[in-house]
Amino acid sequence: MTTTWTAHDIPDQTGRVAVVTGANTGLGFATADALAAHGAAVVLAVRDVDKGARAAARMTGDVTVQRLDLTSLDSVRDAAAALREAHPRIDLLVNNAGVMYTPRQTTRDGFELQFGTNHLGHFALTGLLLDRMLPVPGSRVVTVSSVGHRIRAAIHLDDLQWERSYSRVGAYGQSKLANLMFTYELQRRLAARGASTVAVAAHPGVADTELVRNAPTALRAPVELLAPLVTQPPATGALPTLRAATDPAVLGGQYYGPGGRGEVRGHPRLVTSSPQSYDLAVQRRLWAVSEELTGVTSPV
Repeated sequence: MTTTWTAHDIPDQTGRVAVVTGANTGLGFATADALAAHGAAVVLAVRDVDKGARAAARMTGDVTVQRLDLTSLDSVRDAAAALREAHPRIDLLVNNAGVMYTPRQTTRDGFELQFGTNHLGHFALTGLLLDRMLPVPGSRVVTVSSVGHRIRAAIHLDDLQWERSYSRVGAYGQSKLANLMFTYELQRRLAARGASTVAVAAHPGVADTELVRNAPTALRAPVELLAPLVTQPPATGALPTLRAATDPAVLGGQYYGPGGRGEVRGHPRLVTSSPQSYDLAVQRRLWAVSEELTGVTSPV
């Protein structure tokens, strides 16, 4: 694999249908914009359709907008139904949207906000769209994780919703760890079925996006001060996701991130996740609990 992969290396995407969550700003916008520029029919799956329409107007190519609020399972089901009706086939699902370091809040269904949005919403959406992807050769589910999956992160099976105590950083770490464990378990299930659909993960390193706005003051201040030195723009931060989504050499179950020191920034390359992310027993238990909580049973 090349060590200097850029957006210029994205193959022609003509004929592919790509759904990108959280695509009206930041990493999601950069991902959707690049896919559309290379010929894909891109759906911006966003909570605010007006912002989505303004984002779509800034892109070239075939770009449409679908309302999706990942904090509401009813909205996830409605969005999936609309997408299924509009698109008999889906080639690419990019689970990008997320929240970070939010104060203690819950989704409309009562889930801790970061876990509910970053993991459960995407788990449900993937499960509801997967049968539109399984017949499509080379289709991919790409889920965006974070270096945060290593920071105070664990899957708290005895308190997934952080009802006993709450840590913004720990809850975010749990949600991003869940993204990886979901990807690995999904890939194992797809492989067992003999499906050509693959599940891949990516992370942007430290990108200059709006996510840091909810960080604790003690963390936000130094990040903002050092941003020019330690962050990369969204278009660069999106490259690991774009590589995971389009590089013909990508294999199911792989994880892509920046290739620089500490995976903070740099050209996208194959990376490894934390040792606990590969725990098969926890992956399987998380999958089962996610099905129970969302009421969505995957076709694999």
